[in-house]
Amino acid sequence: MSISLATPAPRAPFSLPKLDISPGATLFAGIALVLGAVLIGQAAGPRQAALYVLGAALGLVLYHAAFGFTSAWRVFIADRRGEGLRAQMVMLAVATALFFPVLASGLLFGQPVTGLVAPIGVSVVFGAFIFGIGMQLGGGCASGTLYTVGGGSSRMLLTLAFFIVGSTIGAAHFHWWTDLPTLPKTSLVKLWGPATGLAVSFAIFATIAAVTVVLERRRHGRLLTASAFSRAGLARVLRGPWPLVAGAVALAIGNFATLALSGRPWGITSAFALWGSKAAEHVGIEAWSWPYWSTPERLAELESSVLNDVTSVMDFGIIAGALLAAGLAGRFAPTWRIPLRSALAAVIGGLLLGYGARLAYGCNIGAYFSGIASGSVHGWVWLGAAFAGNVVGTYVRPLFGLEVERSPRLTSC
Repeated sequence: MSISLATPAPRAPFSLPKLDISPGATLFAGIALVLGAVLIGQAAGPRQAALYVLGAALGLVLYHAAFGFTSAWRVFIADRRGEGLRAQMVMLAVATALFFPVLASGLLFGQPVTGLVAPIGVSVVFGAFIFGIGMQLGGGCASGTLYTVGGGSSRMLLTLAFFIVGSTIGAAHFHWWTDLPTLPKTSLVKLWGPATGLAVSFAIFATIAAVTVVLERRRHGRLLTASAFSRAGLARVLRGPWPLVAGAVALAIGNFATLALSGRPWGITSAFALWGSKAAEHVGIEAWSWPYWSTPERLAELESSVLNDVTSVMDFGIIAGALLAAGLAGRFAPTWRIPLRSALAAVIGGLLLGYGARLAYGCNIGAYFSGIASGSVHGWVWLGAAFAGNVVGTYVRPLFGLEVERSPRLTSC
């Protein structure tokens, strides 16, 4: 009988599995969501708290689906890649199908609801056009600016700051522009009824999608799609990335939920004018005297807490939700070095975004998404003018050292 004297192999030291998330950002976002909902609920009521949480859900969707209006338009303009534009048409189709019947009745779950319908005039065309240029220079639209700020983009903080400044100046000048020639508000729902309005809208969506297909196949010989995703199942739901179409449907449903909770569709940039005007008053500028704030409803908004403003609490929620999404995805890693030309573009872009949004009665969400979902003809005018501005902005970007990419990037706006 022999005895083995071999030394047993040493055991590997115990170690915790590596978490492929940004724990600090995830924890901070979770605390912000819970505490924010509690504080808003106590200060402004449970409905405002619910709108804050809904904003957070929209921010998470925007981030995980990388649903950037700006980048989608840029890659189509530069390289005829139309996947992002087609996703926008899906979003609009779902939203109009949900909105039109409800807006025709005027009630949703027993609550009065109204769409975002605005007049069509010089201010809309010019405002949307410069907003489009601002999208490409600033690096994002209204929703894109908020969700990329939440995702950790330091450059977009600069864009947001001057977005607010531009919105405030736009509010101060608003009456000059509305005195220019303007056509009355026109709603397809009221003009033709929900069924015909939907049929016309669907035909336009299909035409736009078809044009992108033809142009993309002519350029590339086939339709190009995003790369395969590395995650699946629950991990993909919580940590992304999501397919664009999934994001499109989720945004449409989120907009409808906004209508149900607040009585009106989703908007973003009116809050920027409110924040900037409040700041102006703190430094001695009498913003209350501007005609923009002359109606009793708007004056009450200016004098009240921002937590009572639907758009403000949803904007705060978008930032918190995007921060949570970036943390869960493990991509929250802000850098603070911004090249001078890029910073200058962010300043100019932010000013154009803010000023243009006020003149055009909204941004890519309030005027384009919610406007078209409401049946407002001004939403279609906004789309045409803003797209023209994006063409200009896309070709100006290289002057500021900004890339004109040929394919969309994850979390890019």
